[in-house]
Amino acid sequence: MNQTELIKQINATIGKIKVLELGRLLTERKFNLRDLIDVTIYPDNDIAFRATWLLENIFLQDPEIYLPDLGYLLSKMAVVKAPGSKRHYAKIVMHITDANAPQMIKDKVQTLDLEPIVEHLFDWMIDPKIKIAVKAFAAEALFNLRHRYTWITEELANQLKYLMRDGTAAIQSKGKKLLKELE
Repeated sequence: MNQTELIKQINATIGKIKVLELGRLLTERKFNLRDLIDVTIYPDNDIAFRATWLLENIFLQDPEIYLPDLGYLLSKMAVVKAPGSKRHYAKIVMHITDANAPQMIKDKVQTLDLEPIVEHLFDWMIDPKIKIAVKAFAAEALFNLRHRYTWITEELANQLKYLMRDGTAAIQSKGKKLLKELE
């Protein structure tokens, strides 16, 4: 399967079962992850979203396999346009920066300049048009990076407090949890 065939596969609405099935197929056929990453910034938001959903499932299943592509994946955060895609990118960053991430991932992440990623995560948290799930994943990823970039702690606490003023139950819960751990 090539990139064009993949786009045809995800042109129509797909569900979780189809995502898992396609993910398995792409993994078996050693589909070039960079080609999938490129589809996540496709001009059609629906196709971009489905590609990013697929990317999240493939990448997080066995991230060590895709270590060489991690920098490329993160470089695409700057150009992600589809709202749903931002959710999956933020979730991937949350997982690769988690304390329980595989050691190989932690080692690779340490070699990357994540300041641009931190900036995008904060931009997503601040943007009123961004969905709350994106903000929650972004907050968790920023929390994970607070020891690497010490200035994050204060900024994240301020942003969480601001979001919690009028926030949904989801952001209230996430905010309380993270603020407690930040103190």
